[in-house]
Amino acid sequence: MAKINLERRAEIGREKRARTRAQLIAAAKVLFAKRPWESVTVDEVVNEAEVAKGTFYGHFNDMTELAAAVADELINSLDELIQPQRLSIADPRVRIAFGCHAFLEKALEDRSWASLIARMARSYQRIGQDARSRLSEDLREALKRSPPTGLSLELGLEVALGVVFQVASAIGEGRLDDGDPLEAIRCILAAIGVGKRDAASIIAQVASIEKTALRSASSDAEDPRSATIRQPPAPLKRMTATRR
Repeated sequence: MAKINLERRAEIGREKRARTRAQLIAAAKVLFAKRPWESVTVDEVVNEAEVAKGTFYGHFNDMTELAAAVADELINSLDELIQPQRLSIADPRVRIAFGCHAFLEKALEDRSWASLIARMARSYQRIGQDARSRLSEDLREALKRSPPTGLSLELGLEVALGVVFQVASAIGEGRLDDGDPLEAIRCILAAIGVGKRDAASIIAQVASIEKTALRSASSDAEDPRSATIRQPPAPLKRMTATRR
């Protein structure tokens, strides 16, 4: 009788379980991008994932747990998108512009992601809270550096996040094109008291940061040693500071 490798069998079981969980989360993302997650049912999720209904309950107790899993993935994707470069930027105004622009460029590259995160930010409080926490650190510093405008931190957060998530929603619906995110960044900078000249400088700095990231990504892709270690980051779109 052939010897049974119990460790390998357990590993196969874990891999299968992880794949099924990923199927359920992917199905939820498709449905949540179309309407609020509270209105989506377990039956709809398992039909989209093409799994049995009992399989759902092997991974999640209810739709609230599934929504939390989707939220976790979205928050992680935002951190991966923004945090590494954001933390290396000294000027808080540039950090705000970079983070908002990177978010909107991601929305343009993946419109279903744009619809999903815009909807989830409105209907799932934790995503909005996480975004507020990140932005409030930078905005508090930025308001200290800008001429007095009477803008409070709370109002500044509402303005910046409102613009970003509404623009992402419009991108997801196909109502905005490639040139509009840059104008959205100008609006956010103006709202927090940044003058036109400083705004142009900030946007140029963001373009330089993204150009450096693009060059680094290309260099990694050309280095055969790096390919064996990790996949190169997705190239960022070039941004022009010229108004249309």
